[in-house]
Amino acid sequence: MPSKQDHFYSNLVINKLNLSRLLLRRKLFKDIPEDWCVIITDIKSSTQAVNSGLHEEVNLVATGSIVTVLNIAYKAGILIPFFFGGDGATFIVPSSIIEKCMKALLKYRASTMDNFRLELRVGMIRVKEIYHQGHSLKISRLNSGETFSIPIILGDGLEYAEKMIKGDDYLFSDHDSSDEEIDLTGMQCRWDKILPPEHSDEVVTLIAVARDMNKQAEVFSKVIHRLDQIYGSPEKRKPISIPKLVFKTSFNNLGREMRHRLGKIKWLELVKNWFVNMYAFVYFRTDSGKKYLQQLVEMSDTLVIDGRINTVITGTEKQRLALQKALQHLEDTGEISFGIYVSGESVMSCYVRDFEDEHIHFVDGADGGYTKAAGILKQKLREKQV
Repeated sequence: MPSKQDHFYSNLVINKLNLSRLLLRRKLFKDIPEDWCVIITDIKSSTQAVNSGLHEEVNLVATGSIVTVLNIAYKAGILIPFFFGGDGATFIVPSSIIEKCMKALLKYRASTMDNFRLELRVGMIRVKEIYHQGHSLKISRLNSGETFSIPIILGDGLEYAEKMIKGDDYLFSDHDSSDEEIDLTGMQCRWDKILPPEHSDEVVTLIAVARDMNKQAEVFSKVIHRLDQIYGSPEKRKPISIPKLVFKTSFNNLGREMRHRLGKIKWLELVKNWFVNMYAFVYFRTDSGKKYLQQLVEMSDTLVIDGRINTVITGTEKQRLALQKALQHLEDTGEISFGIYVSGESVMSCYVRDFEDEHIHFVDGADGGYTKAAGILKQKLREKQV
């Protein structure tokens, strides 16, 4: 049954402050309702898969888990916060749709194993339990463009949820979900690897965590301020630009996406999709097409703050060296730990309900940027524990 808390997230004020300032305004962050739930999906042994050259498949599977849940929320008329992580995703959902989400994700998990031999872990924990264990989970909404806003999470609640969900106590095993249909409507992975915009020469994937949870907001504000100082505004450091967008046109790439959505190749539909892609070259020269491309850049999901900072940015080597120096200082003083991965391109997968204003685009550094940055960060944290 729907409850009045179902629209908690959509009812939050969208803040138009600079992010480094928003992080310091504690009153603008609200506790997630106790009757909501955290769902986490992640690909087991994703680092090994990425190192084996399966980074596109890893991104595809992570994107599919997001589309699976967002389509359920969309049909229920509920807006939910979610976070793309390259090799998985995190969702915070009301209890009214948790059962549908879990059943669909478990079926999606089975499909992923059948089609790609990748094991998607799926787990859930209730927010009430996170609070009961003494952890915090506060959220705000940040205006990130004319039509785009993103959730900002402070606290260690999602970190705790991840530890629990990856443990045996919370990991959901497969069950008979044959009656559940996976709805991957709107999922598209049609863009080829994207070179940095003009005047930029590399793509940087950064993950940073605060060492002291009590100073998390202040430390994150410092990191974002350094990014603004070195790279300029969020718009200036986006790795996506219209001139560098190139459509995938090979049957191999389109077939991979189709097998993911449908579980098999349907040759007639594959040919149809190929012709649709060919038509896109014409469409993107129309006024509507140009508007879509402008929104695509704006609605590229290049910053995730889910209790840690995850971002994909572009710039020059000089800028990156200045950033590393600033971050290293914060690490040396015990304020943060961070991982950085540098690549020559970014990759993008998309969720497109319509071409007007219902679309979002998930960005990662090429060759598994988030996964590799996370590996560097984990190694640093392990060394600090020794």
